[in-house]
Formats: sequence, structure tokens, C-alpha cells
Amino acid sequence: MNFTFRQLEVFLAVARYQNLTRAASALSMSQSAASTALKELEQKFDIQLFDRRGKRLQINDFGRLVRIKAEALIDQAEDFQSILAQHHQVGDLRVGATLTIGNYMAVEVMAAFKQKFPHAQIALQVANTQTIAQLVLDFAIDIGLIEGEWQDAELHITPWREDELQVFCAPSHPYAGLQSLTDENLQEAKWIVREPGSGTRQTFDRAMSGILSSLDIVLQLQHTEAIKRAVEARLGIGCLSQVALKEAFKRGTLVPLAVPQRNFKRKFYFVVHRHKFRTSAIDEWISLCSERWNIDV
Repeated sequence: MNFTFRQLEVFLAVARYQNLTRAASALSMSQSAASTALKELEQKFDIQLFDRRGKRLQINDFGRLVRIKAEALIDQAEDFQSILAQHHQVGDLRVGATLTIGNYMAVEVMAAFKQKFPHAQIALQVANTQTIAQLVLDFAIDIGLIEGEWQDAELHITPWREDELQVFCAPSHPYAGLQSLTDENLQEAKWIVREPGSGTRQTFDRAMSGILSSLDIVLQLQHTEAIKRAVEARLGIGCLSQVALKEAFKRGTLVPLAVPQRNFKRKFYFVVHRHKFRTSAIDEWISLCSERWNIDV
């Protein structure tokens, strides 16, 4: 071959960080060594992979095409290496999860993954649906677990399991004694909800179709625990996944509110880049997720 895997690693790191210094640091290389590796790759094939704009290297159209193939090739090489290694069966894995999944579900799957493959390294990033989808597109993570529907031609999105949002309030809130809430109740309430870009907010907005513009949203917070604390303090009522509220309902610090005329059902999804090589680690993660939550995908 007229290129090395190290050259491809440098190319992919520069594509990710758009900066040679940061790319070299991520690979534990000197800047001069990284620069030489990238220059040799381009010169060997008489190509240009980046547009130089001062200190910033912006990947060009040809570079984006090469990047997809390079990511898949590196993934296959790492998977092959893990097969050759006798001390473990799968390679390392980078997972991204939205807040509900990351805070209340993914950690249990990580524990099961580590128990089954103790030598494999697994990293977890937690963010909203929009951010996780972008991380998958940028090849910054291997697989994403998201709460909201997302459309992108470059992403392979597979349903994982069913979920449902739940409206809730503090036990001392006036609504706590109501058998169910009417649309008028919903419009009169003060709301504490997730931020735009999150899957939970996407489902909430859809469920409130027709009255959404008349709702009094007083707080938009990025973290489910912050929303629960605010609702406990009677700053308003909230709407989160039943997964995130299970323990609070058991303790009695929060109480569910019935809203039968509104549909809060949704799905959780696995997200992988369409051009990413499907490593054994990705397959094992999906299998463990399905086993842990008794859902076939």
C-alpha cells in the first residue's frame, strides 16, 4: 500500500478538529510529525484534502469523500486487531446517548458490557438528540442512542424500544388532586420543559399540537434532574420520560398527572453512520441494549 494507517489517523483527526495542533495532541504526536504525515499522504497521490484558511484546515469535497472510506477502513483494521488479540473479543466503543437514556439506562448497559468484555474500553457522551446525531455524522462516536425522531440521509436509524412522556407535578400542587387535566388546565399551568433540540421537547411539542402556542413555558432546562427539582419547588409542572420519573414517583416527591386526550408516546432509536463499518463492539452493544430492556430490534 502507498499509505499508512498512521497517515489515515492523522487525516481523520485533522478532519475532526480542523486544526493540526489539536489533531496532533489527540494522537500524542508532535505537530511537525502530524504535518509531515498529512503532507506525505497528499503528495503521494497528488491530492488536496483540505482548504487552508490561516491556522484552520477545512475539509474540502474530495476530503469528505475520502473521509467516509478512511473511517470505515480504520474501523475494520481496529476490529481485525481486536480479533487477533487473544485477551478480548471486541474492541473499544464510543457511545453517545441523549439525557434520559444516558442518565437512566446506558450506564447499566455499560456495566454489562464491561462485565462481558473487561478489557474493552467504552466511553459515553451525554447530550441532546441534535448533538448526538451530529457526533455520529462527524464520526466522533460509533453509535448514538436518541429519544427523538431524526432525519438524515447519512444516518441509519433503527427503532430500539417504546417510551412515553408523563406530565407531573409536586404533591402539594393544586393539580395533584385532579383525576385528569383538561386542555384548559394545560393552558393555565406554568411549564418547566426541556430545551429545543432535545427529543423530549420534540415529543412534548408534538403532543401539545393545537395549544402549544398558548402554553406558559416559564423555564427551559437542559437537564432532567433540574426540571424535577424545579417542579418539586412548585415553580410549575413538567413533562419527562416515565423512565426518568420512576424513582421520584416511588418516593412520592412527584406525582403523575393524567392527560388522556394527548399522545405522549414515542420511540428510542439506535443511530449509526451509514458508511461506518459495523464492528463487533457495535453489534454487542446493540445486543446488550436489547437484552437488558427485553426488546428485539
